[in-house]
Amino acid sequence: MRVATWNVNSIRARSESVVAWMEQAEIDVLAMQETKCHDDAFPLMSFLAAGYDVAHVGQGAYNGVAIASRVGLDDIEIAFDGVPTYPVDDQPIREARAISAICAGVRVWSLYVPNGRTPDDPHYDYKLRWLDALADHIVLRLAHDPAAEMMLAGDWNVAQRDEDVWDTEYFADRTHVTEPERAGVQRFLDAGLVDSALPYAPGYTFWDYAQSRFSRNEGIRIDYAFCSPALDTRIMGAHVDRDARKTKGASDHAPVLFEIS
Repeated sequence: MRVATWNVNSIRARSESVVAWMEQAEIDVLAMQETKCHDDAFPLMSFLAAGYDVAHVGQGAYNGVAIASRVGLDDIEIAFDGVPTYPVDDQPIREARAISAICAGVRVWSLYVPNGRTPDDPHYDYKLRWLDALADHIVLRLAHDPAAEMMLAGDWNVAQRDEDVWDTEYFADRTHVTEPERAGVQRFLDAGLVDSALPYAPGYTFWDYAQSRFSRNEGIRIDYAFCSPALDTRIMGAHVDRDARKTKGASDHAPVLFEIS
């Protein structure tokens, strides 16, 4: 089975190219982030015509996550227990940032971790609380079923190591690399999950559109998947598809592919 994660940065603008890429790369399951549309505006027919079922939760022009699968899409769960809210127009909103489903026996999550914006922004505290709540939820699930096969795939908006950014000095006072953020991600590793892409695909996954970042390979690695121990033993390889980032009108993220035996 071939599973991939991709921040598509607006699925309505890129549905045809995303589906074409899925067919060309022979993707069985794709976790998508930043779909940026309501559920009724998701371009479902493009996926159905290619043989993929889709589960999606959207939020208009912001956020949005989805899973497309041609190997089954069962027991769909939106969000997770204890997920924090964020105020929008003074109203607490549960943002569309997490969805999961069982695909050929594997619970695949599509996750869009909050950006954080700046370390002194309220969104930064929200990001840390969101990561903690997700970690609490996953720890409990693994304790209940240590043999569970789970993949937490998505845009984590955290570069775990200094090697995951093109210039540590540039990021010194910015989000994505601060110790509290990295500690939030480390909780998943401490719980026994494995960064299954790292041995095979340690390269960058995001390059800003500005200042020719991609052509200069000034990127960061923020798109990856944490797999439960039971599933990690079945990961046979991973690959960052830089070619998908090169195409005209492409997302600023590249997809990450995983081979599961």
